[in-house]
Amino acid sequence: MNALLQALQPLFAPAFSAWGSPVAWLEIVAFVLALAMVLLNIRVNPIAWPLAIVSSLLYFTLFWNSRLYGDASLQIFFALVAAWGWWQWLRGTAADGTALRVTWLPARTRWTLVGVMALAWPATGLFLRRYTDTDVPWWDAFPTAGSVIGQWLLGRKHVENWAVWVAVNVVSVALFAYKGLWLTAALYAVFIALSAQGWRSWTRLAPAR
Repeated sequence: MNALLQALQPLFAPAFSAWGSPVAWLEIVAFVLALAMVLLNIRVNPIAWPLAIVSSLLYFTLFWNSRLYGDASLQIFFALVAAWGWWQWLRGTAADGTALRVTWLPARTRWTLVGVMALAWPATGLFLRRYTDTDVPWWDAFPTAGSVIGQWLLGRKHVENWAVWVAVNVVSVALFAYKGLWLTAALYAVFIALSAQGWRSWTRLAPAR
């Protein structure tokens, strides 16, 4: 991993500074791709998924370099799930065999996912605290665990994915600001507004409950 970071050092060169912290060229490119990805997700456009793959790989290197190991590992998961999500949006089917469309989760499934999150957050935090040198294990763990759930919901076109992203993005803004990743913090602040917009847009697309 250290060899990879050394090879990518030119991309970590600062383009400018924000609030006393340098903003790397790598962060700028990842920012633009991630923003475009969410805008396309709101429009249910499958082109969002290849953008997600590239953006996730860039953010992996950025977060690892900042000792945000939970979020860094999450980016590899994002890249893999983006390939799955891309296939789902192009070829995926619902339980009745029809083409995948925007729908609501059954109430029972929503409560199941709440339970999964209640277990996954502390489990992830304990793992990061014990096996890494991160200084923010619990705050790093929340968006890590929540994003796994949100990504699955997004890939299956469930409206509730946007509610999950709102919660994940709020915590992420504080986390990245603490780490001095100001451009990424600003991006996730924009993501909060976009997630709310996605929620409204997909609510109109989903069949009435």
